[in-house]
This record gives sequence, structure tokens and C-alpha cells, in this order.
Amino acid sequence: MSEFETFDHEAHMGAAIDLAREAAERGDRPFGSVLVRDDEIVMRESNRVLTEDDIRRHPELHLAHRAMREMDPDTRAETVMYTSTEPCPMCSGGMRYAELDRVVYSVSAEEVVEFTGGEPATRASEILDCEVVGGVANGAGRAVHEEFW
Repeated sequence: MSEFETFDHEAHMGAAIDLAREAAERGDRPFGSVLVRDDEIVMRESNRVLTEDDIRRHPELHLAHRAMREMDPDTRAETVMYTSTEPCPMCSGGMRYAELDRVVYSVSAEEVVEFTGGEPATRASEILDCEVVGGVANGAGRAVHEEFW
């Protein structure tokens, strides 16, 4: 596996943010995610909860599901998820079972509350059993939420 520090974090997060924008344009909420291995995107998903009428279609959860089906444990352990927004508790629980190397997000759960109201959810780092890195391309990630909410 390539060293995480040399990954093109901005490009990978840009892809996740583009997927979030596509979700919003389609009529779903603005969330998108990609799985990266060896600094290459290997899977992409965007939120499809509303358009597919399926509460499980958060991009992070669906990618964790696909990773469990399509990758062996050693491969998953070398895979990083980049996601436009910090994963919710449901997604974090599913991702924990997938045993990914780490999770990188742009917009925190606390920031999303600024747009949507309510109380912040349990932080992903309290559920996941891997390194969680936040704030990558935060301005671009926030812009998608500002346009949507």
C-alpha cells in the first residue's frame, strides 16, 4: 500500500464532494464518498436515500457493504474512505465492521448541525476503530451544504 501521507487528499475529497453535489442535484441529501486504495479511487457512492426510498443508502454504509462483499480483509485494511461529511452513527457502525484503514471527512457532524439544526450526533471517532481525519477541503464541503440547506 502507498503511504497515506502521500495520497492526493484534495483530489479524493474533491471526488467525494462532487458526488455529494450530484446527490443534491438528483433530489437526495448532499453526501458522497469514495474508497481509495494505493492512492486510486476504487469505489464511489452518493446518497440515494430519497430517490431509492431506502434508509440504508447512505454512501458510507453502502461502500462499507460493498467492501465487505468485494474485498478480502487484507485489502480492506489498506483502504481509506474519503467522505464529504463525517459519517453518522449508523454508517460508522457498518464501517467499523468493514475494518478500513482510516476515514477522512470534509465537514464535521457539528458543522452539519449549523445547517440543519438539532443536536450533533455521536462523533464517528467514538464508534470507528480506525484513524479518523477531519476538515479536508472543508470550504468546498461546506459550500455544498450551504447551497442545499
